Amino acid sequence: MNHVPHPPEPINCHNFIGGSWTAGNGAAIEITSPYSGAVIGKTHASTRADIDQAVAGAVEGFAAWSAKPLKERCQTMFRFRELLLRDKQSIAARISLENGKTVGESLAGLMKGIEVLEFALSIQNMDQGGRMEVSRGVFCEYRRQPLGVVLAISPFNFPAMVPMWMIPIALTVGNAFVWKPSEKTPLTAMLIADLLKEAGLPDGAMTVVQGGRETVEGLLDHAAIKAVGFVGSTAVAEAVYRRGCSNGKRVLALGGAKNHIILLPDADPEMAAVGISDSFTGCAGQRCMAASVLLAVGQVDGVIDKIVARAESQQLGQTMGAVISAEQIAFLCDAVDEAVAAGAVIRAGHNYRETQPVDELYRNGFWFPPVILDNVAPDSRAAREELFGPILSIVRCDTFSEAMAIENANPYGNAASIFTNNGAMGERLAKEAAAGMVGVNIGIPVPREPFSFGGINRSKFGHGDITGATSLDFWSDLKKVTVKWQMQTDHNWMS
Repeated sequence: MNHVPHPPEPINCHNFIGGSWTAGNGAAIEITSPYSGAVIGKTHASTRADIDQAVAGAVEGFAAWSAKPLKERCQTMFRFRELLLRDKQSIAARISLENGKTVGESLAGLMKGIEVLEFALSIQNMDQGGRMEVSRGVFCEYRRQPLGVVLAISPFNFPAMVPMWMIPIALTVGNAFVWKPSEKTPLTAMLIADLLKEAGLPDGAMTVVQGGRETVEGLLDHAAIKAVGFVGSTAVAEAVYRRGCSNGKRVLALGGAKNHIILLPDADPEMAAVGISDSFTGCAGQRCMAASVLLAVGQVDGVIDKIVARAESQQLGQTMGAVISAEQIAFLCDAVDEAVAAGAVIRAGHNYRETQPVDELYRNGFWFPPVILDNVAPDSRAAREELFGPILSIVRCDTFSEAMAIENANPYGNAASIFTNNGAMGERLAKEAAAGMVGVNIGIPVPREPFSFGGINRSKFGHGDITGATSLDFWSDLKKVTVKWQMQTDHNWMS
């Protein structure tokens, strides 16, 4: 049973400034659970004065935190890891409460975040700078320097995992961290901030600022913030990138996706059915790595029948979670209506306007079943736009080359996968796909650390990746130091 306990009273969710929780002075915001439709929390947006106070506290926290040697910072992060593992079940329950995932999905997301933390802990042994005698008596070396106060703006769909892509690495290299969680899912941030304080992080080194668009704009305009990491929709990612860059900040903004899976006739039927079905139904389709278009090449109806059967076996509220809001459900219903009117055939989810969860307690929540649309036109909205829900659009293709042409015409560039037993076809996809992350017989090709996460094209604005070894150069600077202590008797061009 996927039981998600609700609090007896709404949780008051404030800003975390200087190691203490304090209410913002902006407009009131209610937090609603997708499971029940009930109000589970209350917060306030942050005004410019609140933001100034928060960032000032972060500047003080940076002075204390960055002064610690790397190995001491790692010891704090080691303690943070142990506390996360100690409280993982309660954190997973909180994620599900405010986001709508199953508890198992919430726990899996948290564990992926902990994996990034474990990578950050390896920096003390991996990132040794480097020193070389470049000429007789002259030495050059690298020293990795934190930037100062950095900002993360995280989305509703992964209240712990996405911020945990950024928090461990940014903190471990010595920055102070300001976190603006989604106003739809701010409650998980309370648990994570409290655990960082319990782990021994100096006050101000972690700051949480609540609010919506105006709060984001105020943070992007603040002169003391040096770098910004963002994950969300493409439209907002581009806006954040432009505004942050215009203010002289380093920005890496990850946007949306329209991911394709190519299904070939030689694919293993069971592996393909499970991988493809779970890809678009997991997290109720609300993840940037979800498969939303199946490019079915040739005679693959036997596998599609299995995909349909697995999707229809999902039990809302138990094996599959809720959608974030009633507004999103209305949007998804309209998208299916439009696809059917354009000629698509519904293979699964015929009762998409009437489906209810298994548990009577959750009947007022936001539920939408897995929907499979067949014979979708490649130029239709269902095949081109990110819908962000459990909808799979099947586009029929005669050849692999036709499927690749559709994939490469995609303006996004997050992920692409193929199911096949032909190694040459798998390698061809890896070489030709216009995507930053590629999977072969993998429905969700999320790299494991230290391999970094990140797309290309309109799925990413900025350079580098948000995790992995390349993220170090985003969250820090390399200072180059050249030293000479005494004159030498011989000379060269450096002398």
